[in-house]
Amino acid sequence: MRTKIIATIGPSSANEEKLLALAKAGVNIFRLNFSHGNKDFFHSVISAIRNVQEKLGINLTVLQDLSGPKIRIGTLDVDSYQVQFGDVFYLGKEKVSDTYPFIPFEYEEVIKELKIGESLVLADGSLQFTVKECLGHGVLIESQSYGIITSRKGLAIPNKAINLPALTEKDIKDLAVGIELGVDAVALSFVQTPEDVILLRSKLKELGAEELPIVSKLERQMALDNLDRIIEESDMIMVARGDLGVECSLSLLPSIQKRIIKACNLAAKPVIVATQMLLSMVHANRPTRAEVTDVANAVLDGADCVMLSEETAMGEYPVETVSYMRKITAQAEEYFLTNNILKTPEYSCGLPEFLAYSACLLAEKANAHALVVHSRSGKSAFYLSSCRPKHAVYALTLSKNVLHKMNFAWGVSPYFVKDSQEPSHLVRVQDFVDEFALIPHGAKIVFTVGDQPPHLQAQGTNLVKIYTKQA
Repeated sequence: MRTKIIATIGPSSANEEKLLALAKAGVNIFRLNFSHGNKDFFHSVISAIRNVQEKLGINLTVLQDLSGPKIRIGTLDVDSYQVQFGDVFYLGKEKVSDTYPFIPFEYEEVIKELKIGESLVLADGSLQFTVKECLGHGVLIESQSYGIITSRKGLAIPNKAINLPALTEKDIKDLAVGIELGVDAVALSFVQTPEDVILLRSKLKELGAEELPIVSKLERQMALDNLDRIIEESDMIMVARGDLGVECSLSLLPSIQKRIIKACNLAAKPVIVATQMLLSMVHANRPTRAEVTDVANAVLDGADCVMLSEETAMGEYPVETVSYMRKITAQAEEYFLTNNILKTPEYSCGLPEFLAYSACLLAEKANAHALVVHSRSGKSAFYLSSCRPKHAVYALTLSKNVLHKMNFAWGVSPYFVKDSQEPSHLVRVQDFVDEFALIPHGAKIVFTVGDQPPHLQAQGTNLVKIYTKQA
């Protein structure tokens, strides 16, 4: 199980029995969408996940997904509007006349930035409009499609930067709740600039949780313009294809996905592919051929994690969906590893990349059973993962935060080791191998650790070694 599976928890999956079944089927990370639910709900779910983790003796990660500044229309004064091509609506904060049907919209700063001829989309792209006239207090928008408008639908403005903070007041309150409940990672929605990530990190520091890893969700065009800098500031990246497919031309989405994944792989940062991966399984007990291909191609592109949303949150077959996803990823991994060739890092890369490459190359040449890394920050495990080795990677850490962080990395099985009187990472790794039942006696293992004399401060990974487990 090299590719990690993220499952969103909702009404279909919130009880401990179902969470246990999901974990057995292959879920590594449970996502809690803070756009829905309350503190009591999240507390019960997290408690149940911890119980499942203890029962199965495995590492499970809880991901808090903040709502972010999702732009929505308000509540209509009718049940819905039936939209025909060419229909004109008034979009604004307050109704000013009965000349045009009224769509309430409270974001005055967005209204002020709209220009005649610009495009708007509603309901995840199913309805398209153009701005016909700007009236100061609102705009007239003309329909370019057919459909139905209902209350609280999301609104997007393709190819336009939205001057809204990535962290809302609700997000800051939810963040404090998540930290109190013990989440293991935080996803930031609608990231546009690296400063958005820096702001979240400063809030985490204020709340005493600065070591929580941050997943930056890429959902806007501006994020693509700042891709490398956002990756640099983030711990992980999510290709959030729902809103991204609205912001950008839908036909460009596959190439955008590949571009983001490639950039994350080069930076040794885990990357998640999300949205509608097995959507038909919300109501069907098997996926479509196109969905199977989509999941497999995400793995072949280099995704570390694949994520389920509605499928496990409200679907009729959450466990079956995860089981199918695990089968698909396993087959894709087998094909990938059969054809994958270990790539030499670019000369411009740093020492950590070359050490990870050397460890993987040594494991191949020595026909090693596995790679074992001791990591304080998780970066060494990420570098090994980015090489996509054929060998199992066991990653040891003294930090519970890092343990859950490494759970996002492809091919990495993280293990928590308690601090001891023995300061040497090398000795700690050897002890782990000697006691670990999944590594047979006589097997060759490649270590990559930081090995400094006890009187010197730890300075990162500096040693690659072959070790044979004795009988």
